[in-house]
Amino acid sequence: MPEQKGIPIYSLDKFKPVPGSALPFQIEVFDANRHFEVLYPHRHDFFEVLFLTHGSGIHVIDSNEYEIKPPCVFFLSPGQTHKLELSNDIAGYIFLFTAEFYLLDRSNKNKLLEYPFFFNLNQENPPLALTDTSDVAFLTALFRKGAALMQEPEIGEFANSLLDLILNTCERLYPHDIRAIEKGKGHMMVKRLRKLIEEKYHQNLSIKEYAELLHVSENHLTHIVRDLTGKTSKQLIIDKQILEIKRLLKHSDLTATEISQHLNFSDTSYFSKFFKKQTGLTPNEYRDKSLKST
Repeated sequence: MPEQKGIPIYSLDKFKPVPGSALPFQIEVFDANRHFEVLYPHRHDFFEVLFLTHGSGIHVIDSNEYEIKPPCVFFLSPGQTHKLELSNDIAGYIFLFTAEFYLLDRSNKNKLLEYPFFFNLNQENPPLALTDTSDVAFLTALFRKGAALMQEPEIGEFANSLLDLILNTCERLYPHDIRAIEKGKGHMMVKRLRKLIEEKYHQNLSIKEYAELLHVSENHLTHIVRDLTGKTSKQLIIDKQILEIKRLLKHSDLTATEISQHLNFSDTSYFSKFFKKQTGLTPNEYRDKSLKST
């Protein structure tokens, strides 16, 4: 499959002003002058926190479209597809980082999953709306200090602490009902499953194989997922496959056969039947409909 025909997947190096930098994070001012040669839509293999203070526009994350109304904070998990349409007066800051950087010295390796805005259960990513001027001033000071110190040789440990403070501040401000739902023990299991599905969806693994990766029984996993989401484990996997197929049909020029091969389906005929059963449309019908609506 020619990779350039699909949705681009960018690593952190692509967004660094200084090529070759080995730092596993980047903190910088975000405005109309920030320019990188990237295609939209695209996805990342790292996390992103985008704090916007001025401007307007649209942020499309997966299949959800959000109006940009600063001051606000957007969060992106690895693997999510997004597209930005921004006004010329857009302003704010951006913090990009790998999971390894944030978790390096932490004993709790599930810490990122515990935040309600990463790999969230309802698969939506509405921004955090900031209403208190003191909160806006505090976050602005944190991001500004981080961006100003990016060239310091010993920035790593400070940046890690800064990121922790930013994420914990945003968690405190996040809607309470969502925070409570996302942090329960069972919900952590579902979030871990969602993270694994995001990483391995193209391998077309079975429920049993996912359960083994999570070190639980297949029945236990199925029971937790059904209780907390109202769906079966299989449906979560199907939801991800359908979302990915839709992304590729809408945002790439890969053929149905190429998409079928990329997602490890046994044959194109089964792939087409699978997609039609879930959506009511053949892959080509969905693509034609998507093109007409844009």
